[in-house]
Amino acid sequence: MTELLAPAGNMEALIAAISNGCDAIYLGMQKFGARAYSSNFDLESLEEAIKYAHLRNVKIYVTMNTIVFESELEDMKEQMHELNKIGVDGIIVQDLAAFDYMVDNFLDMEVHCSTQMGIDDLEGTLLFKEMGAKRVVLSRELDINKVKEIKRVAKIPLEIFVQGALCISYSGNCLMSGLIGYRSGNRGRCVGSCRKEYDLIDNTTGKSLGRNYILSAKDLNTIDYINDLKEIDSLKIEGRMKEPAYVANVVSRYRLALDNKITQEDKDNLNKTFNRTFTKGYLFNEDKKDITNVSRPNNFGYEIGRISKIIKDTYEIKLERTLNQNDIIRISHDNEDVVLSVAKLYDKDGNLINKADDVCYIKIKEKLSKGDMVYVTKDNLYYKELEASFEKEFRRFDLDVRIYAYAGAKLVIEAEAFGLNYFYESDENLEEAMTNPTTKDQVIKQLKRLNDTIFKLNHVEFDEYNAFIPAKLLNVARREIVQGLYDLKIQMKKNRTKALKEKESINFESSKPYLTASVTTKEQYDACIALGIKEVYFDNVVRRNQNDYKDKEGQLLIGGYGGVYRYKDSNPFVTDYSLNVVNSKACYELFKLGAKRVTLSYELNKKQVKDLVDAYYEENNGYAALEMIVYGKAPLLFTKYCPLEKMGQCGVCKTKSYEIKDEHGSFPIISHDDCSTTILNGKNLNLLDEMKNIKGVEAFRLNFTIESKEEVEDIVKKALGKLDGSITKSVFDQTNDTRGHYNKEIM
Repeated sequence: MTELLAPAGNMEALIAAISNGCDAIYLGMQKFGARAYSSNFDLESLEEAIKYAHLRNVKIYVTMNTIVFESELEDMKEQMHELNKIGVDGIIVQDLAAFDYMVDNFLDMEVHCSTQMGIDDLEGTLLFKEMGAKRVVLSRELDINKVKEIKRVAKIPLEIFVQGALCISYSGNCLMSGLIGYRSGNRGRCVGSCRKEYDLIDNTTGKSLGRNYILSAKDLNTIDYINDLKEIDSLKIEGRMKEPAYVANVVSRYRLALDNKITQEDKDNLNKTFNRTFTKGYLFNEDKKDITNVSRPNNFGYEIGRISKIIKDTYEIKLERTLNQNDIIRISHDNEDVVLSVAKLYDKDGNLINKADDVCYIKIKEKLSKGDMVYVTKDNLYYKELEASFEKEFRRFDLDVRIYAYAGAKLVIEAEAFGLNYFYESDENLEEAMTNPTTKDQVIKQLKRLNDTIFKLNHVEFDEYNAFIPAKLLNVARREIVQGLYDLKIQMKKNRTKALKEKESINFESSKPYLTASVTTKEQYDACIALGIKEVYFDNVVRRNQNDYKDKEGQLLIGGYGGVYRYKDSNPFVTDYSLNVVNSKACYELFKLGAKRVTLSYELNKKQVKDLVDAYYEENNGYAALEMIVYGKAPLLFTKYCPLEKMGQCGVCKTKSYEIKDEHGSFPIISHDDCSTTILNGKNLNLLDEMKNIKGVEAFRLNFTIESKEEVEDIVKKALGKLDGSITKSVFDQTNDTRGHYNKEIM
């Protein structure tokens, strides 16, 4: 059966989701979740949430899908063990260290690969299946036929997003918030840099082709394709930052769709909570240029009419849909919005009314124009309907009872629900009935009072044995049976932890630091080779989210897990920055898969690099083979969408260069042959002066993107000069321990 997976940023949203028919909930805690700004759960509230959900046969998955720095690994492990104790069903992870620890340590708590891992092909899916994943959350850029093919061949449960906000970048492959907003999306603190206004600049003329929300994606909505979606194991609704009413609305509509009960009105009601207008997404082959809504980045609402007449400060609105008092409306005027709550609504005679269907009048102090469009962003009555649904029981479970009631003996009731049995026995003996013994109907009347529980009375066996059973006693028995079955249902398994296994050490010889380079043009390549750089990444690069894996010769630079799986047995390889490696355990896992060298994430600072190097040496009795990017324009995001096509410049990228620009800076655009796009940081990373102070890194990479041949030559010469005389990672103090201790004074 297809799982309907709902978000919950707090307990109220969790209850709203369960009350409207979800099968599972995903949520986060205060640490390690990719939505740090939602309310989230602490351990105590999460335990209550698990009890509430498990009683209703709803699973709980916890997001621990951020990258995890070396200093946080012990906290990560401790949190996982706490989650295991309270019965969490699964944990969603991005970091290889978190993945490895989950697989190695827990029996009944599943590990799910987050969409932040960027798995968008069969190869990546097979890799993690082999490594122990129980579910893979695929990238949102896949189409449904590719998803079905992966499911058919890989034979592992798959999860896909079906509704809610979209990232314009491949998830986990966006550094925009972290590098220009100083709050990392891979740490759960995305500031939404893609939701800002930008100018698209033609660099050949210096002119702007327009200022708008060129990177702001519409919201995903795939409810029209529910029959295709039913073939997938889990359908995920985005929205841990959303209000409970939003969760209730979307969950209830998809529940109706999955149960074949949905109407067009139900589908239309998805407009009545937060939306940025809708797209069917890459999942159902939306035209790439229609993925974004360049007019606004926030709640669009739904259209209800337009201003048809102006009488001083009173505006007549010709309506196409009903407007109610206390609705919140948005009026679009000269590319600006006027937002107001409809506290007073008038008819044509100036009488106060509480709703209007055809025409209405509103007093507004702002100056508006005839023809301005009017939208409802909050339908007050609909929200009340949604809020009324929060604590209803969507599913009730059969309660079967067998009653033994003999005069002079205790009342005994055998109860069964969830496949569990509970035995009730009264404290006192029953009395013989002098005239009217208790009947089966009287027993049923008392026992079926279950509206404040999750049960409904089903089968009742009771033979009349001339006993009198007080109604008060039956009520006591009912309450004890309900609580007893609750307690049985939520009991946790006693052994949910695996026995620990020893791991073999993986270490490398120390070496003198050297330069590598990544380039985008043959001219840049030739310049690097001519100046003596022996390892230059050009036509041997396998990008993350690049699925055309052709046979290649020689060493490769691999940026995604699918590429690792495809080439690990045929080519020596170095892993790229896009695998987001920030700790020693992730390095170890990649070395175990065959990596010759691991490139560290852009998101590490010098101290964190040192922590990683020290920890790896301590754990493995030797060094890690590490690479670090020290120069170049960092890739802020990588997207399947093309902003140039959106602005009518399709194909012109071959003859012109472009950038986007805001009030703080400009960001060059690189268009790839497959029409995907990389947005670069306009400012150069330059750590050339720091190379001599960064210990434990053997390869320092220069990343060339839009530089000329002359600029490349200049930077390479400077880097070679800076590198001469730098201290190698072989400087260790080994006087007290044969394994050696890192000399902490060097940095």
